[in-house]
Amino acid sequence: MKKSSIRGNFTGRENARKRAAKKRRKQREAKRRKLLRQQKRIQQPTKKKVVKLLRSIDWSLIPVIGKWIFQIALTILIAFVCVWYFGQRVSVVGDSMKPVLENGDIVLANRIVYNASKPKRGDVIIFKPKGNENSHYYIKRVVAGPGDKVRIADGTLYVNGQQSIWVTERVLDAGIAENELILGSGEYFCIGDNPNNSEDSRSANIGPVDEDDIVGKAWFHLKSSTEGMGFIK
Repeated sequence: MKKSSIRGNFTGRENARKRAAKKRRKQREAKRRKLLRQQKRIQQPTKKKVVKLLRSIDWSLIPVIGKWIFQIALTILIAFVCVWYFGQRVSVVGDSMKPVLENGDIVLANRIVYNASKPKRGDVIIFKPKGNENSHYYIKRVVAGPGDKVRIADGTLYVNGQQSIWVTERVLDAGIAENELILGSGEYFCIGDNPNNSEDSRSANIGPVDEDDIVGKAWFHLKSSTEGMGFIK
């Protein structure tokens, strides 16, 4: 009787454990399914919600919004082109271009003009001598171009035998122009408006300016003084 009683108690406890384990498995499975249903509701909107959302959109505004976006993009593009090609700021170093430009003035460079045409006499150009990227920008006036003959004699600048209208002040240092120079293809002779305080094409370190070294034409200045701003003549 005792053995039968012990065996019965053991079987009962074993069955109870199995029932408890089965119950726990069912509870875990129920929780897992509930969690999956919740995630599905969060991640996948129902068809009704999508339809409701689409119906709530005012589709008549789409062309208007598209037009605004196009106008904004076009404005940004135009502004970029204007700044890149016409608005590069260059600082004036020294007083070689007085009275037109003074030390510290800011000039704007037209970078595109010489893609369509060539520099001409009287233009104020911006360049780096001999393509030296480590040099500051030079700003000088073109007084002669390709094929011209240049000479400075007795303080007077002559171009093709005629006195230049662009340098009226007596030039004290003729430099390399003491002997007649014939400018080659793509070469420009440039001098500061204040020639006796200017390092320019008369200097052997600079010489005639090659068109490939020209950054652009100085067309507008922002005065460092109180005189304001204006176009460069």
